[in-house]
Amino acid sequence: MSDFNAMPSLNVDVAIIGGGPAGLMAAEVLSRAGLAVHLFDAMPSVGRKFLLAGKGGLNLTHAEPLEAFVTRYGAAQDRVQPLLQRWGPEALRDWATGLGIETFVGTSNRVFPTDMKSAPLLRAWLHRLRHPGEGGVPVVFHMRHRWKGWDDGALGPLVFDAPSGRVQVQARATVLALGGASWARLGSDGAWLPWLEAAGVAVGPLLPSNCGFDVAGSAAHGVSQGWSTHFSERFAGQPFKSVAIRATDSLGQQFHRKGEFVATVTGVEGSLIYAASSLLRDEIARNGHASFEIDLLPDRSAEHVLAQVSHPRGSRSLSSHLKSRLGLDGIKMGILHERLDKDALNDPVRLAQAIKALPITVSAARPIDEAISSAGGVRWEALNPDLMVEAKPGLFCAGEMLDWEAPTGGYLLTACMASGVVAGEGVARHLRQTAPV
Repeated sequence: MSDFNAMPSLNVDVAIIGGGPAGLMAAEVLSRAGLAVHLFDAMPSVGRKFLLAGKGGLNLTHAEPLEAFVTRYGAAQDRVQPLLQRWGPEALRDWATGLGIETFVGTSNRVFPTDMKSAPLLRAWLHRLRHPGEGGVPVVFHMRHRWKGWDDGALGPLVFDAPSGRVQVQARATVLALGGASWARLGSDGAWLPWLEAAGVAVGPLLPSNCGFDVAGSAAHGVSQGWSTHFSERFAGQPFKSVAIRATDSLGQQFHRKGEFVATVTGVEGSLIYAASSLLRDEIARNGHASFEIDLLPDRSAEHVLAQVSHPRGSRSLSSHLKSRLGLDGIKMGILHERLDKDALNDPVRLAQAIKALPITVSAARPIDEAISSAGGVRWEALNPDLMVEAKPGLFCAGEMLDWEAPTGGYLLTACMASGVVAGEGVARHLRQTAPV
């Protein structure tokens, strides 16, 4: 950057880059600690993905015991557990109450604000950051400031593209809370990854998580990829309710859960698919495809299903028979016709087996920008317990840009905010230890 010396410059104690939940939580911790915090974000306003997450009802966290909660983070659970022990689901609910937002536990143990909305919580949060009260220092927000890395690729002053032009910022400590690479239009585009890699920070590739998948074709209909035209036109957008899926990958890892998911034009998506997405995605990377089985009637035994399918149906059609005996209709009946040939549909044993374990093969994850979240990012071994980069004292990372993933259900938001707390406390500790005598 040859014009670096001519740039306007700003010296700050703490620069936080990223105005999502992790960055805002780090800012709150540091504000309470009496430190001057400047928060930079490329978007016109903060919390855009947070607001989108609350569009259908803001799922803040989950009320299951912490011992079960931490298992939702898969391979990263040992790394995430200390963050949640410092600031977990109960702390999040207490924090919301402190903002004047009461919460309740839904029937699925998911925790929501009583009004189900994200905007009132974000407004209250931003008001407290700007007007923290006694002992706190107001957070200064710099919007439309897009981080462009460090000067000449070195870990020196930060460089931003701002409405007034290019700006440099020298900070005693920096928290990167830049998100992953899903929903780039809301600000998380993963552009930071090569800059950290060039600076010697260990990073892993960003991958889609909590994502949908394209299905492989059906031999029964001679379709090499995706659903048949008939199934897609009739059932795309409709949910498979009260089903279960089971998957076992080539490494022997297993997934089995009851819930629901949705048929898309090209495949499948929805909460049950999202929960299995890491297993399916990684299996596709290894073998080019992955498979799971749908149990269309998880509350009925295989013996009961076989008995009902085998019951004489007289002059009734197969669809009428299965609807009458087992309540199968709509998309559940549609998927049987989609994946079974005539011989299988007319064979009671094979049909009953398919109702309880219908195999579906997926060939590709949907693009990362369609995913709810992403996996990969800054490797844990590059960080100390305070989330500071070992090779660069004073540089901290938090939120979804860390190498972890979790299913929907409040787990993503809780861990993002917990990492912001830990990083914020780490910054305060670092600045106390490095303060001039």
